[in-house]
Amino acid sequence: MLRLSIPTSAPGKLQNYRLSRMNMDQDLDEVQSNLNDFQEILQSEVYVDLDRLRILARQGVPHQIRGDVWKYLLGVQQADRSKELSSTKARSEEYDQIDKTDPDVAKRIRGEVNRFQRKVRELEGKHYAEKFENVILAYLNTNRDVEYSPALVSLCAPFIYCLEKECDAYCCFERMMQAIEDVYSNHSIKERVANFMTLFRCVIPDLCSYFEDEELDLNEWATSWLQHLLSKEMQFDDLLRLWDVYFAIADPLDFHPFVCLCKLLHTHTYIYI
Repeated sequence: MLRLSIPTSAPGKLQNYRLSRMNMDQDLDEVQSNLNDFQEILQSEVYVDLDRLRILARQGVPHQIRGDVWKYLLGVQQADRSKELSSTKARSEEYDQIDKTDPDVAKRIRGEVNRFQRKVRELEGKHYAEKFENVILAYLNTNRDVEYSPALVSLCAPFIYCLEKECDAYCCFERMMQAIEDVYSNHSIKERVANFMTLFRCVIPDLCSYFEDEELDLNEWATSWLQHLLSKEMQFDDLLRLWDVYFAIADPLDFHPFVCLCKLLHTHTYIYI
C-alpha cells in the first residue's frame, strides 16, 4: 500500500497547504455563487432583469454564460422571455439571407485571421476561421459604406469566441460596431483623439514627453486605442473582462479614454521603476 509521509519537521508547510486549500475552496464557492446569481436572472420565466444583470456584469461575467449575458446587454436578445423563440428564429432567418461572399476580401480576412490565431490560441481551428470570415463578410455586405480593415478581426474575435451560434456572434458584433459608428458620427475620431491627447499631456506629462522624444507617432497609436477599444493591444482574457463592463454601462465610449489613460499610467510606472 502506498503511504503518504508528511515530515514532522515541516509543520509550517502543512499549515500553509491547509490555508491555501481553504482559500481555494472559498474562491470556488464565490465563483459558484456568482454564477448562480447570473443564472437566476437568465432563467427567469417571464422577464430578464436587465438592471440587475448590468450591475452583476460590471463585476465580471462567468465565461460559461458570457455570450448569453452579452446578448441581453447589447439588446440582441429581448428581456421579455415570451418573445425569445420568435426573435431567435427571426434573427437566424435574417442572417441566413445575408450575402457572405466576396473572394478578394475573404482572402484578406483569412490572412489576418491566420495571424490573429497564432497570437490568440483560444481561437485556433478551422471552425473559428470560417466563423470569422462569414461574420465579417456579412457585416461588410450589409454595411456597404464600411471598408474592410484588419482591425475587424480583433473587434469580432470576442463574439466569435463567446457565442456558439454564428448568427448571434454577427448580431452582437453588428450592435457594437453600430454603437461605435453612432458616437463617431457626432464626434469624429480626430476630435476624440485630440481630446485624449490633451488629457494625456495633462495627466502624464513626462510620459508624453518621453514618447515625443522617442519620435512615436502619438496620433497613430491613440487612434487605434480609441477606435478599436483596445482589442488589438490587450491580452484576450483581459479584453473579455473589460468588455463585460463596457456592455453593462450606458456610456462605454466616453469611459474608454480613461481606461486608456490607466493603461498608460501602468506603462509609466513600469518605465520609471
